[in-house]
Amino acid sequence: MEQINIYSGKDVISKVLIDNDVETLASLLEPYRKVYAVMDSAVAADCPAALEIAAVLNSKGAPGMLVEASEHEKTMETVLKICAWLMEQGADRDALVLAIGGGITTDMTGFAASIYKRGVRFAYMPTTLLAQVDAAVGGKTGVNFDNYKNMLGIIRQPKFTFICPSVLESLSSRDFLSGAAEMLKSFIIEDGGWYGRAVEWLKGYSSTDAKGTYLQENVEELSALIGTAVSVKAGIVSRDQFEGGERRKLNLGHTFAHAIETLAQRKRMESEDAPDITHGEAVAMGMVLAAELSDAYRRESGEPIVQENGFGWGLEQRLEADFLSCGLPIGCPFRLSLMAEVMRKDKKAEAGKVHFILPFAVGDVRMVDMTIDEVVDLMS
Repeated sequence: MEQINIYSGKDVISKVLIDNDVETLASLLEPYRKVYAVMDSAVAADCPAALEIAAVLNSKGAPGMLVEASEHEKTMETVLKICAWLMEQGADRDALVLAIGGGITTDMTGFAASIYKRGVRFAYMPTTLLAQVDAAVGGKTGVNFDNYKNMLGIIRQPKFTFICPSVLESLSSRDFLSGAAEMLKSFIIEDGGWYGRAVEWLKGYSSTDAKGTYLQENVEELSALIGTAVSVKAGIVSRDQFEGGERRKLNLGHTFAHAIETLAQRKRMESEDAPDITHGEAVAMGMVLAAELSDAYRRESGEPIVQENGFGWGLEQRLEADFLSCGLPIGCPFRLSLMAEVMRKDKKAEAGKVHFILPFAVGDVRMVDMTIDEVVDLMS
């Protein structure tokens, strides 16, 4: 079992444990007297590993609650329902609340545990790639508010995050690739040769019809990619837990992505036929837009653009080619003017400026503070 630690100074404040055996969960829960499980209802219904997880929880005598994990239900109302359920179950201050599901489930459960009785312990077992490489690591919790992404929340670390890559076999291709976007993000921030390895693995996954078989046969490489992506994030969080500086790099593509998600949600409220966009798909589009902004920013400032792949490309063109080969979308469906309206209310905005994370090359991202008007001018 691989263990990756998150530190505050020299103290370990959270652990990420990676193992392909679901039964490992039993040993991780053993030290806790009382465990309360909150599970995504879709995981309970569709994930083959749910029976093994349930057996572990039953042996621990852990009561369970099912939640609907959707952006529509990612609200304070659901958080309060979790808190009310914990009250009904008689959960005390020594409880451990275990979230089982994707990033929405871990976000809501972690937030609920953080405010219940002024904070009880919690842990995660993420069941999506997106949650395993990003959402369930680092301590950010939160819910949507007034149709804006993650506007209410807190940073508080789980006791542990248990990552079991084998549970990903049942994910739809779309959900799996949604997480792949966040994994690629980690390697654009810190490369070390892993970005290219991830692109090659994902090309193979995207090009085969037997995706479950491909994952099974290549799970060791996937585990290595997940572990390295987690290590990138854990290192950054250890150096900057509360997002005062370096941790902002993890927002690569996300200012654009959150605007895309907000606009997509508004469209769905107007029409049931409006297409939905997953978080990972929005992040992929957002990283391409961030690369476009980076190229424009460097042209404006007179800085030479590094050629990618020897074709005279800017980074935007390389990411477009790589993402398409991995099965990820790259074309934003909304006008920049509409996105600008949403980005003005981005929670990361300070003094009228947003901390935009610009990729200058794979392995080289930098923070540039800009007003939204400056961004629109550069990208128009």
